[in-house]
Amino acid sequence: MTDKKTLLLVDGSSYLYRAFHAMPDLRAVPGDNGSPATGAIRGMINMMQALRREVRADYAACVFDAPGKTFRDDWYPDYKANRSPMPDDLRSQVEPIHRVVRMLGWPVLTVPEVEADDVIGTLARTAARQGIEVIVSSGDKDLSQLVDEHVTIIDTMNGKKRDVAGVTAEFGVPPNLMIDYQTLVGDSVDNVPGVPKVGPKTAAKWLLEYGSLDALIARAAEVKGQAGENLRQALDWLPQGRRLVTIRTDCELGEHVAGLPALDAIAIGPQQVDALKDFYEQYGFKSLVKSLEAHAVPPELIEENKKRGGPEANGDLFSDPAQAAAEKVSNLAYDTVMTWEAFDAWLAKIEAAELVALDTETTSLDEMRAEIVGLSFSVEPGAAAYIPVAHNYPDAPAQLPRDEVLAKLRPWLENGAKKKLGQHVKYDRHVFANHGIEVQGYAHDTMLQSYVLEVHKPHGLASLAERHLGRSGIDYEDLCGKGAHQISFSQVSIDKAAQYSCEDSDQTLDVHRVLWPKLEADEKLRFVYELEMASSETLYRIERNGVLIDAPTLASQSNELGKRIMALEEEAYALAGQPFNLGSPKQIGEVFFTKLGLPVIKKTPSGAPSTDEEVLEKLAEDFPLPAKILEHRGLSKLKGTYTDKLGLLANPRSGRVHTHYAQAVAVTGRLSSNDPNLQNIPIRTPEGRRVREAFVAPAGRVIASSDYSQIELRIMAHISGDESLLRAFTEGIDVHRATAGEVFGVPVDQVSSEQRRYAKVINFGLIYGMSSFGLARNLGIETKAAASYIERYFARYPGVKVYMDETKALAKEKGYVETVFGRRLYLPEINSPNGPRRGGAERAAINAPMQGTAADLIKLSMVKVQQVLDAEQRGTKMIMQVHDELVFEVPEEEVEWVRTEIPRLMAGVADLKVPLLAEIGFGPNWDKAH
Repeated sequence: MTDKKTLLLVDGSSYLYRAFHAMPDLRAVPGDNGSPATGAIRGMINMMQALRREVRADYAACVFDAPGKTFRDDWYPDYKANRSPMPDDLRSQVEPIHRVVRMLGWPVLTVPEVEADDVIGTLARTAARQGIEVIVSSGDKDLSQLVDEHVTIIDTMNGKKRDVAGVTAEFGVPPNLMIDYQTLVGDSVDNVPGVPKVGPKTAAKWLLEYGSLDALIARAAEVKGQAGENLRQALDWLPQGRRLVTIRTDCELGEHVAGLPALDAIAIGPQQVDALKDFYEQYGFKSLVKSLEAHAVPPELIEENKKRGGPEANGDLFSDPAQAAAEKVSNLAYDTVMTWEAFDAWLAKIEAAELVALDTETTSLDEMRAEIVGLSFSVEPGAAAYIPVAHNYPDAPAQLPRDEVLAKLRPWLENGAKKKLGQHVKYDRHVFANHGIEVQGYAHDTMLQSYVLEVHKPHGLASLAERHLGRSGIDYEDLCGKGAHQISFSQVSIDKAAQYSCEDSDQTLDVHRVLWPKLEADEKLRFVYELEMASSETLYRIERNGVLIDAPTLASQSNELGKRIMALEEEAYALAGQPFNLGSPKQIGEVFFTKLGLPVIKKTPSGAPSTDEEVLEKLAEDFPLPAKILEHRGLSKLKGTYTDKLGLLANPRSGRVHTHYAQAVAVTGRLSSNDPNLQNIPIRTPEGRRVREAFVAPAGRVIASSDYSQIELRIMAHISGDESLLRAFTEGIDVHRATAGEVFGVPVDQVSSEQRRYAKVINFGLIYGMSSFGLARNLGIETKAAASYIERYFARYPGVKVYMDETKALAKEKGYVETVFGRRLYLPEINSPNGPRRGGAERAAINAPMQGTAADLIKLSMVKVQQVLDAEQRGTKMIMQVHDELVFEVPEEEVEWVRTEIPRLMAGVADLKVPLLAEIGFGPNWDKAH
């Protein structure tokens, strides 16, 4: 027991920015973009309530930056010159945030001309000198220089703790060298230069070698290489840089607790319930109003508890019901199951539960190779159990045998009537399958719930718990480390692993209880969520099947590409008149602009002539050397990314590549894939297309590829309802030829190939919101001519123009657009004052419903086809999904069935105003199937 007092200092300025970026674009009047923004206010309330519950302190204050200049601006006029101005929507919420934080019982400190960091530094050092323990809650790494045996920093967003050991581990230097470290590295956010091109590793290395910045400066002549030269050139600046990055701990705070005899003035107080109720009603926080009413406490009870020092004395009864689970953080009931008696008790609990949150801890992030180290379950908020089965560190206690545990769990796991919940359940399905268990009954996935409800936000469990529960947890890297020093989960102590895993299951259940009612209440969003859940199960099957890779074919292609790359280098050297590094922008720039005198197209931010992809493509129109470099880059990327690596990614047991489909990434609903990335194989070049030759079928089988024809144009016809487009697709007319006929005013049967090509670019360009400038550049014509084509297009297809205008207007009003099936696609920049950003959002508003609907259609097809394959017990396997295409491995005896049925099933998954058309091809490999 200790009698030491604790001071909790909250970096309010850090908090409000994080709240602003973590929360959706809430408004006092939902859907009315003209009403006040409230997202940051709501997030700040969540964070302050959670912090109050989780950290007990005798004294506390929330410190904000004061408006206006600070003393550093006088020292250095360019201080923070590059920082973007505070967004208007956040600026309007600052004053209400100050008010509501006070109402929540927190003293609020702002000191004119003194930054929040300096106020925190001064208070922290003054309190520490008086023997008071100090906790600073902030995500700002700059505050690390304050850490010592009395001062600790916590980051509630990710559970990170920066004590002396934590700072040393994170930055490579102890806290007493952090000022020197920050001086060398600089601070780009605050526009404080460091030593040019000296990063964290070099700074830490120098300080550990020389002992301090002063010692380093004294021996600067000894430091070798370009870094040493840069250091010597920065010597005159470094004293000023150190002055700027140093947090002051001796500021005159005036009436703001100068010498801390007035520490009681910054003790946390009770919440102002009546004022909070009025505030919540003003800003539309209905759930918070209900919470206050539901937790209303009789005055006599408050007085009684004040006398006995109960929690009600601090106003802790007044909390948000959406965060009811978070209030139990201090009363968590987490069990570690080490005996069969305890196992049987928990097995009975999960078998009786209506819904169980389930989580696995494993040996690898590679789902095809991961093995179970432990499992956790949660059946009610605040209660969970962890079963360790394969922790193998020295002196690890005896655990229940993994095979026996899984055998006893198998009947429950494989029972589809027993409903289960997880976070990213597709991964856990694979892990159980690695042990021979096919889990049935996954009813919910919190990652996918978030993906459907708030696609523009992060969907990791830590973010979800912070955003929706106000809870933070243990970070994986805090347990296992990171990089080369990361240990396997099996090496983590069981007590820490149990806390981590139980927390995951517990928080998953809590998040589900917040998100599922929102989906359940919206019929369209519920449909999209059910589609995502069904897609997850089908994708698991596709990933598990994998695709056979022909390694010799890849090796041959790599050899050919290597020869061509070497030849291109020689050709480039001849054109340049000298050898040079084709991968060095600096050397390319010297050859292009100094030696050959090529025209400068644009410059980099530092003022040097640019040699980026766009510049090379422009120069390649007139000069051969840039064209050689572009070809060299393309082939080098193809070789390095695909022909050299695909064979290495194959599972050694099956010879198959098992790509990972990321379901909750693209805001349009499209899938992405990695290891390997199947979506980005460059098929516009002959060499790129040949990569697909290595995706092969085994003996007795063939590859089939079925994809939608002109799917986004068909969706445009459906959404816009334009009569001419509808007629073209309904009558089976070549839509590009029909468009050419309309735009160029010629009969369809007299359209030239060149006119059809122009029409195709126009059709697809307008879907993506292409401007007349973009169209002109794409077609190689004058902007005026391109504008004329667009004008004629809209005159012939007026429904398309109406759709585009109405969609942009609706997006500005709601902040999102929808697919045909109700998927919401949020556009945070649609009302941005920044013209280019707003323009980009407007183009996305036009295209997103088509891309998103296409994504929904391919998912509907994928699910339907898999259902039929299962129902008819077919030997055909779905092995890939790429853009609008499904790829199959087909037994030869099922080819005719697949030829007929797969296109029919894909065309029948939705009833649009135009017919859907799917086309299919077959071959010994993926390339030949096209």
